[in-house]
Amino acid sequence: MRKLKFHEQKLLKKVDFISWEVDNNLHEVKVMRKYHIQKREDYTKYNKLSRHVRTLANKIKQLDPKDPFRTQCTSQLIEKLYMMGLIPTKRSLELCSKVNASAFCRRRLPVVMVRLNMAESVANAVRFIEQGHIRVGPELVLDPAFLVNKNLEDFVTWTDTSKIRQHVTTYNEMRDDFGPL
Repeated sequence: MRKLKFHEQKLLKKVDFISWEVDNNLHEVKVMRKYHIQKREDYTKYNKLSRHVRTLANKIKQLDPKDPFRTQCTSQLIEKLYMMGLIPTKRSLELCSKVNASAFCRRRLPVVMVRLNMAESVANAVRFIEQGHIRVGPELVLDPAFLVNKNLEDFVTWTDTSKIRQHVTTYNEMRDDFGPL
């Protein structure tokens, strides 16, 4: 692609490529900015997944309440969504029909890092992840779209060679002199 001329660059400054008037996607842009989602495809995937969960919950609701298959499916769905962290409690099937894309966004690694006070903002958390400072369990995570379930939430830590980890441990006076530099 050729280099844009001065007047072309000036015109493009006034165009917002994220929000178009024809799409009416103001809510989508707001959510993407709030959770610092860089790829629009990620948000559309979360929308599709939440739509599938809601349709599944509605189909289960249409079954006979005394049917053992309904109780089994209900318990499996509630258990799965609770362990993923998409619903707060295992109370009822009604919570499953209220799952939306924001619930998936709240389980992204940068948002979990902010909740665990590992970063001040979601944008900082994304930067830390992309620079290779974060691991979940034993493996290094470089993708900010990594979804953290409730089981893995306790295993989100800094990598051993991370300078940020060294600064945090030095600040807390917990640094080991014989540990990694």
